[in-house]
Amino acid sequence: MNLTETDTSLFTRLRFVLVETSHPGNIGAAARAMKTMGFRHLVLVNPRFPDALSHPDAIAFASGAQDILEQAQIVDSVAAALQGCELVASVSARLREFSPPVQTPRELAEDFQRQLTGQAAIVFGNERYGLPNEVVVNSQVLVNIPANPDYSSLNLAQAIQLIAYECRMATQNEVQNPAKIGFQGQLANAEEIEGMYQHLEQALVSIAFLNPASPKKLMPRLKRLFSRTQLETEEVNILRGISKKILDLKNL
Repeated sequence: MNLTETDTSLFTRLRFVLVETSHPGNIGAAARAMKTMGFRHLVLVNPRFPDALSHPDAIAFASGAQDILEQAQIVDSVAAALQGCELVASVSARLREFSPPVQTPRELAEDFQRQLTGQAAIVFGNERYGLPNEVVVNSQVLVNIPANPDYSSLNLAQAIQLIAYECRMATQNEVQNPAKIGFQGQLANAEEIEGMYQHLEQALVSIAFLNPASPKKLMPRLKRLFSRTQLETEEVNILRGISKKILDLKNL
């Protein structure tokens, strides 16, 4: 079954973000993995080589997916790569104590297809040391691939291939078996959620609920709590309104 990949489909709304990738060949292989599943939006954050997209190894490993490399973006921060995204998923084999909810690639893909109304991103870390904790804790989902526990080593392109495949299959399943869901508002994007966290932190400090000199794990725990809810824009606005009211009262 061939799908029509329109401008409103998951194929055009999902971006694959590679953070500080070391080897240009892995970038080329990633482009190939994406293209075979119909995805096109690749973003690199501070790749090791400045010519990563035109490097001979990248072109060789792309194996016909050079158009993905030509259209790819290079940015200098994860925040820039995620601009405009309403849902961000980080991929890691290492689970964190204060991570967002953990999903398999299939669960993530099904949620994308059911809930996503705007842009989304899947973030992959460096080949050697993965993603920093601050990227993971600011995501809404932590994706963990259920591989062999005795040998769970996947290279970057393999991980991308698996997740892209599940996203494609979820899209096909949705066309064949559309879900019946009730009202759903616009999901808040990454910038709106981060702004809410900053506003909330200011309010908690103002009422001495959060001690900035000894914050412990309060904000990571709150981020984990809210990441399970798939916050909508109106809900973020309500939380910011509460924070503003607290700050206003403290300043009287």
